[in-house]
Amino acid sequence: MEILADPITVNCRKVLAGLKLIGADYTLTKVDYFQGEQKNPEFVAINPNAALPALRDGGLVLWESNAILQYAADKVGNASAYPTDLVTRADVNRWLLWECGAWFPSCYVFLVENCVKPLLGDSTDQSVLDGEAANFHKLAGILDARLGGSAYVCGDHPTIADVVVAAPMHLHAWQKLPLENHANLVRWMSERIETAPWWKETHVGEGFTVSEAA
Repeated sequence: MEILADPITVNCRKVLAGLKLIGADYTLTKVDYFQGEQKNPEFVAINPNAALPALRDGGLVLWESNAILQYAADKVGNASAYPTDLVTRADVNRWLLWECGAWFPSCYVFLVENCVKPLLGDSTDQSVLDGEAANFHKLAGILDARLGGSAYVCGDHPTIADVVVAAPMHLHAWQKLPLENHANLVRWMSERIETAPWWKETHVGEGFTVSEAA
């Protein structure tokens, strides 16, 4: 499997961490996000959305980060990372859909305002953050409630649901995500996710510095 990605982005970091959890072998082809290489015709021919990441595996070309992880887990047969029993798989899929439809967009507001804009010499717009706060707390509350009764998002061991849900908040301190009232979410992130080898090995630090590229 070839992954075309830039580890500085949320969805690329998600895929690289998820592949490590799954135990899938891959090669990484760097596509520089800040240089806009994802908009080059060569990459648009692979992903017409001009968005990272993408996967090539033989004749298969696949985009959408969550779909890449689903495919990789099934390809290597890792039923721990992506359970095959109907009920648990439906639960995992539910959180994958929730992340891309609701959680990622909310966390992304904080990423843009508190990380990307300052990095590019622009100013944070507090009114944008204030406008997103209620929605963020609603979503964080949903996740916090789930983690109040479960070690991981979908049970007692990590699945791709954990990687997917953690990825949008992977720079949470720098994003300045308002997590102080979501103790279960903070505990899960600090004790379960950020201590995991598959997460630490794909860490992206302040200034979008990658500590270890795959």
